Amino acid sequence: MKAITQSEFGPPDVLELRDVEKPEPAEDEVLVRVHAASVNVFDWHIMTGVPYLARIGAGLRRPKTGRLGVDFAGVVDSVGAKVTTFEPGQAVFGGRSGSFAECVQVREERAIALKPEGVSFEDAAAIGIAGVTALQGLRKGGVEPGKRVLVNGASGGAGTFAIQIAKALGADVTGVCSPRNVEQAGTLGADHVIDYTQKDFTQNGRRYDLMLDIAGNRSWPEYRRALSDDGSLVVVGGPKKNRWIGPLGAMLAVRLRAARNSRTVVSPFMANLDAGDLREIAELMEAGEVRAAIDRRYPLEEVPEAMRYIGEGHARGKIVINVI
Repeated sequence: MKAITQSEFGPPDVLELRDVEKPEPAEDEVLVRVHAASVNVFDWHIMTGVPYLARIGAGLRRPKTGRLGVDFAGVVDSVGAKVTTFEPGQAVFGGRSGSFAECVQVREERAIALKPEGVSFEDAAAIGIAGVTALQGLRKGGVEPGKRVLVNGASGGAGTFAIQIAKALGADVTGVCSPRNVEQAGTLGADHVIDYTQKDFTQNGRRYDLMLDIAGNRSWPEYRRALSDDGSLVVVGGPKKNRWIGPLGAMLAVRLRAARNSRTVVSPFMANLDAGDLREIAELMEAGEVRAAIDRRYPLEEVPEAMRYIGEGHARGKIVINVI
């Protein structure tokens, strides 16, 4: 089968489309023939090995697996002897390292779920890391009907999902983004959209019950000014200037500064791919309440170009890789 591989850390030039041996599923694994995959900033960190903290799991000097990609959607090709939940021919989606390939192996009890008939392979492949980050981040912040929710960084993968999921759960949603993405945020359902080049959401006098910050570019005093007295702050991202720990330093600084405050502060926040949450988002998609905001599509052989694009930091929603 064909797969994107890398033998060293570095820019997209280190990626190569090669023929590799098609794997056989272990007794508790499902082998999926991938129809579509999607790209995340996480993949950029694994590819480059920066911040260096990422190499704890990816490999210290060189990539451990030499495979890239996480999100996928496809059809079950074969299953291991002890698998009972899935069978060949079923349409599924989820997350597993090495998804930029014609086939990917997934353990039955991990992040894999049946794809609803009303959801395309592209849309299902786009959920993964971004969708689950949005759902779990909002849940961690206590999203409820009627709550005032602000999403800072509303134009990327997680941000576009967060706007829609918060709206589907009954919140009053404000999205913060660049001028070129204002229309998109409104189309996705944001009740209010702030162009950060024109207005500062920490200075406009409004206070929010829940702030999901994907951009992570604010200090604790700024956050505090915009949070209600019993509000929650969930910080997903942050400045990436530090080559050793990336955004983690800035996120931890917020948490330390807020340690004696009565507000709920979750910084840093990291999602965990979960089959139940994947299904919940897919069901919202099937009901027409959430859709994948797909910016660009690339074939498998053009994954390096897709990675260059996400590395520029201007993707509007999700980047999808069409394998079949």
